[in-house]
Amino acid sequence: MEQRQSGPLWRRGFNMACQKFGTVAGASARLPELRRGCPNVGIFGMCLAPMALYLSSICPVSVDRAFYIPMFTRNGVTEPIGFDTLAGKPKNASVELSTLVLRAVARAVASRGCSVTEHQSPKLLAIDDDGQSLEFIKDALAHDGLEILTANDPQVGLEMFKRTRPQIVLLDLMMPGVHGLEVLERILAADPGADVILMTAHYSTESAVEAVQKGASDYLNKPLNVEKLRRRVAALLSDAANRQKTHQLEHELLDACQFEGIVGRSPLMLEVFAKIARVAPHFRNVLVTGATGTGKELVAHALHHLSPASSGPFAVCNCSAIVETLVESELFGYVRGAFTGATQDKLGVFEYANRGTVFLDEIGELPLAAQAKLLRVLQNSEIQRVGSPVPRTVEVRVIAATNRDLRSLVSEGRFREDLYYRLTMVNIMLPRLVDRREDMPLLQRHFLEKFAAEFKKPVTGITRRAQARMGIYSWPGNVRELENVIGNACMMVDGPVIDIGDLRELLHGAPGDIVGQDEDLISLEVLQRRHAMRVLERVGGNKSQAAEILGISRATLYQFLAQLKVGNGS
Repeated sequence: MEQRQSGPLWRRGFNMACQKFGTVAGASARLPELRRGCPNVGIFGMCLAPMALYLSSICPVSVDRAFYIPMFTRNGVTEPIGFDTLAGKPKNASVELSTLVLRAVARAVASRGCSVTEHQSPKLLAIDDDGQSLEFIKDALAHDGLEILTANDPQVGLEMFKRTRPQIVLLDLMMPGVHGLEVLERILAADPGADVILMTAHYSTESAVEAVQKGASDYLNKPLNVEKLRRRVAALLSDAANRQKTHQLEHELLDACQFEGIVGRSPLMLEVFAKIARVAPHFRNVLVTGATGTGKELVAHALHHLSPASSGPFAVCNCSAIVETLVESELFGYVRGAFTGATQDKLGVFEYANRGTVFLDEIGELPLAAQAKLLRVLQNSEIQRVGSPVPRTVEVRVIAATNRDLRSLVSEGRFREDLYYRLTMVNIMLPRLVDRREDMPLLQRHFLEKFAAEFKKPVTGITRRAQARMGIYSWPGNVRELENVIGNACMMVDGPVIDIGDLRELLHGAPGDIVGQDEDLISLEVLQRRHAMRVLERVGGNKSQAAEILGISRATLYQFLAQLKVGNGS
């Protein structure tokens, strides 16, 4: 830990500048602009330099640009004018100069609304109409390294929360004029990442459950128990510190778990990465298969980049987007006069990608006539332009991709069997996102950082409940759908954290509707509730008849229905 220096502020700042940058000259070029209220750039600026460095290091000041001190060179060393680098004393200035500059710095800091504090302590806000309760909380937590803020009016407390953004909020449930649950909702709407502990002298199970469902971290009875309060606050602070460490580790892990721009650390993806690395230096033809949105084009780029043809062109052709009558012209080109409108020769995709790679996306949509010509290219490395009898030799690597079952298409006569076996010499299969859920946190972090930078928004994280909701969704669109959901959330969110309300409507259904996984892997409790609902629907909502069919009492059926209402947030 850095040893705290003693002495006047300007002297401490000067010493810090010299230690950090070697000379005051080096420090001066890196100082934030804190010169407001200081009319002269000269000696005032020079004496301000080390203090500004010191203050900027201990204050949360956001700066736009640096200001530079007049410099001169003496004996090969560049220094600010009027400073004796060795002695650290301002020349050509009166003794009162440091006091004047200190006042200027104080005005500059005050104008930015920050205080001079060595450490930024975590903040806790207590909102309660009982003044004695607020004093009790301050006394109980005085030695826990917290900056404790208090408000005896809920509206004042809300304004203070928005202004100071405390990490923890202690909130009384019963206050005059407004209910604590309403204040809880408004606090979490402003900052979903805040930890709110509700306090009440009128405990009930119903209110406790409702508070937790609305996002409260805990629910404490009054009079407050000092040890329990301290333990709970300490646990929340520890959780927050762990989350911060987790974010940092996720960022570092994200850098370590990217393979040619593809994010993943699950066993399935590690196997894909290993296969790409083995195949890339040698392949001529590769088939990449996987559901839509799994990243087939990223795999194609990785194969090209790692191949000996990486310096050559990478040509992409979406076979499903080409009109059937133009497929041959697009793939193999044509000569002048080949058909009406062919006024000049045109290169096809394969000639363009000579000594490079061709990526044929949606290969299963290629017409049979074009498949025959593609097979000739793969076998003989020759293409023939439309309207020309002359074969042309090309040296290309071919990567084909599809989300269709080519074997089924072969059996249906819609895909050539010889082409199928030629392409499947090497087959790279990509897993669905639901089969690689362990990659979800990394993918979320990756897209979060990507879109936060793209939209220039200070979005730093996703709440745990939003992550839990995304974790139980089936993701039929796979990674592409996840990317779209997080991109939309980053665009629409107002604060620094994405919450459930910022996710797209497709994620807002009941948990039973969201989970689209294998029915064999759901809990018995969920299965019972689903079956009860199906029977109830079949009998037109007649609860007595449904209970008789199910072999349970009506009271048990009512319990199932109540649990479904809680799950739906009704």
